[in-house]
Amino acid sequence: MMEVVEDIVIVGAGISGLTTSLGLHRMGIKSLILESSDSLRAAGFALLTWTNAWKALDAVGVADSLRQQHQLIERMAVASAIPGEPPSERLLKTEGKYGDHEIRCVKRKLLMEALERELPSGTIRYSSKVVSIEESGYFKLVHLADGTIIKTKVLIGCDGVNSVVAKWLGFKKPAFAGRSAMRGYADYKGGHGLEPRYLAFFGKGIRCGILPCDDQTVYWFLTWTPSSQDGELEGNPEKMKQFVLSNVHIPDQIKAVVRDTPINSIVASPLRYRQPWELLWGNISKGGVCVTGDALHPMTPDIAQGGCSALEDGVVLARCIAEALTEKLSGQIEERISEDEKFKKIEMGLKRYAKERRWRSFELVSTAYVVGLIQQSDGMIVNFIREKILSGFLAGLLKKRAEFSCGKLRIS
Repeated sequence: MMEVVEDIVIVGAGISGLTTSLGLHRMGIKSLILESSDSLRAAGFALLTWTNAWKALDAVGVADSLRQQHQLIERMAVASAIPGEPPSERLLKTEGKYGDHEIRCVKRKLLMEALERELPSGTIRYSSKVVSIEESGYFKLVHLADGTIIKTKVLIGCDGVNSVVAKWLGFKKPAFAGRSAMRGYADYKGGHGLEPRYLAFFGKGIRCGILPCDDQTVYWFLTWTPSSQDGELEGNPEKMKQFVLSNVHIPDQIKAVVRDTPINSIVASPLRYRQPWELLWGNISKGGVCVTGDALHPMTPDIAQGGCSALEDGVVLARCIAEALTEKLSGQIEERISEDEKFKKIEMGLKRYAKERRWRSFELVSTAYVVGLIQQSDGMIVNFIREKILSGFLAGLLKKRAEFSCGKLRIS
């Protein structure tokens, strides 16, 4: 049995794991990422990145390359369930608290590769599945499936909705939201010819939309409340595509993109979320352990903030750890600081991160859940609210939740 010692271990090479590691690297701090799969995972195909996400990407120094590869989304059009009713349009590229709003639909693969490319070689250890965690004084012993034990002072869980680290901290398994999501993308070699706008549709128990990523790629999503017969759709892209084209009432423009999507470019999964009160009372950090991204705040995709907030988490956490490790304790020389005092510094840094992210996470998870409920519910009153109020209100709400800056990093 091999034992390896590392100062900072990050579990999961997803968006928050890569961002945290890169943020630390920018501030001169080394970390090791443990990834269970044998290569970078890009499930979900694309994500809508709002102004707050671009602030985080700027902070870690990868925003400009991604900007060059993705279109700026200028408008949001909400199509109605009422036949013949034209879409209600709202301008997205307006001035906000932190300058002009910036919204793009980013290919997940390109985002992950941009983050990974900037990390030092050997930062990510692939095929490293964490099976258990135990305490040993100030250290955590991270047991891997291959028998390796990694001893670390700081353990960061970026390991998604089924997080081993979140479970160790006492968080419950995320709750099923009662809905499922399907995602896909179509490539048009000669160009898709679509305007740079986000076309959304809610009603009849579903929510869906299309967005161009660049001149050739269009991303689409659909969320719905599955019936008992829909269980067999997951894992069967052919049936998923047929389900959307035959059983779902959506605008023709969205249907055309679904029709043009190859079956290997469609996935479906149940939607899960953290109960908001768990975020208020739970241990986001404990000793030298904390969680970020979906391990902390899994949320429904209704305000498109899951990936954006994971980027925020990474920047805030990297800064809190770096500040804690560089703080001088009552004028002492670093060599004379005991292990006990070093651990306390780390603990305080993680507590600061938890304090910064608790209310932000609560607000995003709660808003997403409520908006999703209104968008997909049926009934005369809800339909009236949705048709008359929500379309205009939603664009404003999405921009409001994106008005957040995670701050900068002090690059070493």
